[in-house]
Amino acid sequence: MTANLLDYDLDGLAAFCERLGEKRFRAMQLFRWIHQKGASNFDDMSDLAKSLREKLKTTACVTPLTVLQQHISTDGTIKWLFDVEGGNAIEAVFIPEVDRGTLCVSSQAGCAVACRFCSTGHQGFSRNLTSGEIVAQLWFAEHFLRQYLGRSDRVISNVVMMGMGEPLQNYAALVPALRVMLDDHAYGLSRRRVTVSTSGVVPMIDRLGQDCPVALAVSLHASNDVLRDELVPLNRKYPIAELLRACLRYLKVAPRDFITFEYCMLDGVNDSAIHATELVSLVRTAHAGVWCKFNLIPFNPFPESGLTRSPHSVVLAFAKVLSDAGIVTTIRKTRGDDIDAACGQLAGDVKDRTDVQKRMNKRRTIPILAEMAMVPHGKEDSVND
Repeated sequence: MTANLLDYDLDGLAAFCERLGEKRFRAMQLFRWIHQKGASNFDDMSDLAKSLREKLKTTACVTPLTVLQQHISTDGTIKWLFDVEGGNAIEAVFIPEVDRGTLCVSSQAGCAVACRFCSTGHQGFSRNLTSGEIVAQLWFAEHFLRQYLGRSDRVISNVVMMGMGEPLQNYAALVPALRVMLDDHAYGLSRRRVTVSTSGVVPMIDRLGQDCPVALAVSLHASNDVLRDELVPLNRKYPIAELLRACLRYLKVAPRDFITFEYCMLDGVNDSAIHATELVSLVRTAHAGVWCKFNLIPFNPFPESGLTRSPHSVVLAFAKVLSDAGIVTTIRKTRGDDIDAACGQLAGDVKDRTDVQKRMNKRRTIPILAEMAMVPHGKEDSVND
């Protein structure tokens, strides 16, 4: 069986080359050809010894993902749907800005966390991606964009693991993929410009801090445990107080001096002044001083959710409460609405894997959710620049 070289970070590729009787510098050359130049044909790798190229033809391959669909928005956002076999599809989204180009990358086919407002969560979970499948999204996007935009320099400056899936539930594949993104012989991204977004897998936040600290974004989305239990079911295992303690531990090794909290604004659910005030109290109780920022995210509606986007005036008022308390607060721009560029929407048209919608409808209803959103904390038992 041939090895897909996209699966290897530099140390892994060096070990592979050693098994072929080659020295480490050959792995470095090969690594540069694959990632910096986007080569997949060994015959094109002209400075590799011919004997090595012949060995590679029988033992290895550089296998990209097959593109099923490509959608280009009027605002320049590009969304790709990739085939990962077995009837599964994942997606990546490129978001261009004046000062940076950001790629949103998926880590799983589907997602097991089942956040109430997430289209991917409504599809259920199929499988983890391999390291090569994670890296292949960046590999394809970077080299496609260079050709598409007529550029020879690097296009993607930021990567956010905010696509389909919970990255920290695919930890074994995530870390080698991150190391490829950071390696100067590959994409050379700054640790500050690679962000892992998590719904709050506390033990793996600690491990990431030890193994490969990059920027961290936490999907918070609620100001108390009662509400977060409904919006982010993982909260039942790792409640807010425990999650905040993990964030503060991570902050000691993080490449930035703050943690980003993502907060999806849901009309009548989590967007009141009471919720904003609760967030201020949470942050101040956890740690004195400025240690986090909030990124308020306009909800991207999809029919199965039964939820709607908070009015812009409500989002502004919510942001003002946080800002007046000295908390850095941003409101995420909506991008690619005309191509459903919120991750999970396009792949959701392909397959609902586990009838998750039927199961969720049995378990909870929107009226109950809206009512619980107004219960004050304690009254019930319970991230890129």
